[in-house]
Amino acid sequence: MLTPQQSVEHYENFPVASILLPRRFRKPVAAVYHFARHADDLADEGDAEPAARLAALAECSAELARIEAGETPATPRYQALAAVVRDYGVPVSLCEDLLSAFRQDVTQSRYADFGELVNYCRRSANPVGRILLHIFGEVSPRHLAMSDGICTALQLVNFWQDVAIDWTKDRVYLPQDELAKYGVTEAQIAAGRVDAAWQRLMRFQVDRTRRMLKAGAPLANALPGRVGFELRLTVLGAATVLDKLDAGGYDVFRHRPVLGKGDWPRIVWRAWRRK
Repeated sequence: MLTPQQSVEHYENFPVASILLPRRFRKPVAAVYHFARHADDLADEGDAEPAARLAALAECSAELARIEAGETPATPRYQALAAVVRDYGVPVSLCEDLLSAFRQDVTQSRYADFGELVNYCRRSANPVGRILLHIFGEVSPRHLAMSDGICTALQLVNFWQDVAIDWTKDRVYLPQDELAKYGVTEAQIAAGRVDAAWQRLMRFQVDRTRRMLKAGAPLANALPGRVGFELRLTVLGAATVLDKLDAGGYDVFRHRPVLGKGDWPRIVWRAWRRK
């Protein structure tokens, strides 16, 4: 799975096949990662026009349709994904959910309320955890629900630490109604002004995200062996970033909170103690 540092960076909530992951899982996890990362980059990287980005994502959906129909995909990337779908019973709909979120990144840059934002996370983040549970053979209603909580929280952590970066892309993931409630304007985000109103807004976001992360955290102890250990690292890493947001007074404009080398020993120790 992702290290704590990787779990809150771009592509922020997708575990890759690290050396801690049991060898039998590395190839299928890597295949899904490369599919998701490639599609995400089509939506988010470079200087292509929106129409070109959407056309490229439509080609991705066409490859998924071939997999769904039992046909051979046209590209090696999707041929590898097809093997994962076949061997682990991964629903193709989960992959299409990711593509729908990437298309939304092209066409939508503001979110009216938290419900709208969570709906985006349901498609941009939650499918990741669900796909992994299929690969690990750990699918159950309870596991799926906890995974959704963790993945949504990881996505939100990334949003809160990346407010300034997203602004440069004309994206604001803070819900519009909550900006208004706390008296924060987009002009203030543009100016990078941290005042009491901004701190109240961000404290609310961080506290809510921390509760979501905590609610899903028992999954890390429910999953066996190294899989559970990596998930504990990821959860603790995300929680540490939230702590850094608190400690820094939510000034994400001058200091993006990330994990450093000094954070790792404590995170690893805590993850190991909870085994």
